[in-house]
Amino acid sequence: MIAVKITKRLSRDFTLKIDFETERACLGILGPSGSGKSMTLKCIAGIETPDEGHISVDGRVLFDSVRRINLSPQSRRVGYMFQNYALFPRMTVLENITSPLEARGVPLAERRKEAARWISRFALEGMESRYPRQLSGGQQQRVALARMLICKPDVVLFDEPFSALDSTLREHMQLQLQYLLQEAGEGGAFGNAVLVTHNRDEVYRLCPELAVMHGGGIIIKDATCEVFQNPRFVSVARLTGCKNISPVRRLGDSEVFALDWGLPLRVCGEAAGITHIGIRAHDIVPVDENAPAGFNEARIVVKGRSSEPFEEVVLFANADAEDASGQKEIWWKYSKYLKQSVPKKLFFPPEALLLLKE
Repeated sequence: MIAVKITKRLSRDFTLKIDFETERACLGILGPSGSGKSMTLKCIAGIETPDEGHISVDGRVLFDSVRRINLSPQSRRVGYMFQNYALFPRMTVLENITSPLEARGVPLAERRKEAARWISRFALEGMESRYPRQLSGGQQQRVALARMLICKPDVVLFDEPFSALDSTLREHMQLQLQYLLQEAGEGGAFGNAVLVTHNRDEVYRLCPELAVMHGGGIIIKDATCEVFQNPRFVSVARLTGCKNISPVRRLGDSEVFALDWGLPLRVCGEAAGITHIGIRAHDIVPVDENAPAGFNEARIVVKGRSSEPFEEVVLFANADAEDASGQKEIWWKYSKYLKQSVPKKLFFPPEALLLLKE
């Protein structure tokens, strides 16, 4: 288990305040640039020192400001994978991978035996004598992973590990990491992991738990699927990919008026206390134009269209709003395989509406 409760002032206007615990699994940290994600990892690794607080891994204290404990990065048994992989440019693949063991004084024969296992694990055979400049981005990443895991760290930290890769290679390496994380849960090379990313698909695929950061703190932490299904806050909904968000005026116990869309909506649950409503673009559904008018339906005015590899995107406004031309555009996405034309009416299912607070 990782337990972190720290405070670190980074500027006059920005203070990092982090408080979380996570079991032996991969915790995802999602947040906008400048929210303090990478600084949190650096404090766990010992690269940066918090002003106060406590950090422990599986009960082993790495930092405690009250007890004046602050283990060096080398003593923390933490693996850290940087965005740029931070390979030593004048070392070969083999030397890079074995460098942590060499620093610990492990004999040469044992270093090479252990390196051979990880070289095979990451399909790096035949590259042992190459230098980082002679490797592709994916190969560099595999070397960095092997170097990080060869010491069997207690916790591994991933800081945007796939940001420099193209989409095909990114998906391949995500799958490789997924296997590693599954092995870790079964007593593999490490037991705890934290993944910092901007990518919502990445965090959904790899992390059973998710913490969302904003303004230097964690605003929500829960099972990843629960955060996506019920983001609770406007900023979390946006970070998890919701494109349709409108401020609301409450009309009743379970009814609101979406101000940006000019549309009354019934919701599932209590509308008291919410400030915004949201709906994901793929959750809006077509309505038979010949069916009688019903609640949560909108006659649409198409404002624009675009095409993605596997989906069609329609931007529309509510035709019945008082000022349809001034309404904020609503996104609707549907699969290309449906081969459907754009209907005259769309339905906002109450169970798909996200009840949000500012």
